[in-house]
Amino acid sequence: MKNTLYTALIFTGILILASCQDKREPNYQYMPNMYEPVGYEAYDEVEWLPGGSMALLPAENTIARGALPYGLENTPEGKELSRALTSPLDSLNREENLAEGAALYALYCAICHGPKGDGQGNLVKREKILGVPSYADPGRNINVGTTYHVIYYGQNAMGSYATQLDEKERWQVSEYVMKLKEDLTQ
Repeated sequence: MKNTLYTALIFTGILILASCQDKREPNYQYMPNMYEPVGYEAYDEVEWLPGGSMALLPAENTIARGALPYGLENTPEGKELSRALTSPLDSLNREENLAEGAALYALYCAICHGPKGDGQGNLVKREKILGVPSYADPGRNINVGTTYHVIYYGQNAMGSYATQLDEKERWQVSEYVMKLKEDLTQ
């Protein structure tokens, strides 16, 4: 009889506590910041920055560490000026640079330009895109500088690969394209 009485009292107490809870709001918040986050806008005034100023912007005319600006414009004149560019990569590591350029070319370029640079990639064979010329076409007067320029800015239907490839990788792919051109013309 005592067990039944204790069980009934405990059950009644639980019901009373449960009936007091408001289901629309939690009763206790042990970590309120997890329930009610504080959001900051990127360039708003905030009290915790020095002087309450806006978020600090990079200084004018600065360049990110490790990045150099290309310097030539995306114009036909800029492309003509790129003919004078030469690869800054170390010629002692030519085989290593060509191997890395081949791997990057296979990843980014071969789907359209073909693994041999003959313009017969998978997308061309399946007629998804048309008009990808061979690197050996006599009308295509390309060199390592113009190839770098096209990789940087894109041309015609080809978009820019400047965000996918860093500067060294762009030069490696450009050198590999020149090797493909040599192989096709022989």
